[in-house]
Amino acid sequence: MTDRLLQQLTGGHPEALEQLLERHRDYLRGLLRLRMDAELRSRIDPSDVIQETQLVVANRIDEFLDNRPTSFKLWLRGKALERLIDARRKHVVVRKRSVRREVSLPDGSSLALARFAGAECPSAYVRQQELIQQTNQAIAQLSAADREILLLRHVECLTNVQVAEVLGVSHNAASKRYGRALKRLRSQLLAVRRWRR
Repeated sequence: MTDRLLQQLTGGHPEALEQLLERHRDYLRGLLRLRMDAELRSRIDPSDVIQETQLVVANRIDEFLDNRPTSFKLWLRGKALERLIDARRKHVVVRKRSVRREVSLPDGSSLALARFAGAECPSAYVRQQELIQQTNQAIAQLSAADREILLLRHVECLTNVQVAEVLGVSHNAASKRYGRALKRLRSQLLAVRRWRR
């Protein structure tokens, strides 16, 4: 679908850009949810960064179509992360009034309260929260490299080929790193569960 829309754009159908951006909006929202820290989220909404990213893409799509430096998804990812860095500089780093002085509930707290309020089965909710805590503890024990490759694969939903490109390694190396990271995560998860018993 993405390739077809890119072909339409190349063929002189500018309306395909809107469909292309709509198709990738949920991916951008998930990416920004993952990459935006609490400080920045207290200042701006991910939708603002998505909108700025889409404006940049609209202005530079011809450049992408002429050069095709990477897949559209990874190019879009790069543009979104650039906007995120700019937003961080503008809203957190440069501001005289530090965000750190503001008090707000951590992300998980608000979400947990909302889910608990709507949960039909409290025991299912408790089991889910326990699994989340165990997974968070296990992930915290991993190296930054292991965490990053797991986030790229399972949260950003990138393929091994895309992960290899993002990390600047071969496809084979990315596959091996991912396999090793999964083994270490499983091992840490088992250790956390044994410790909690």
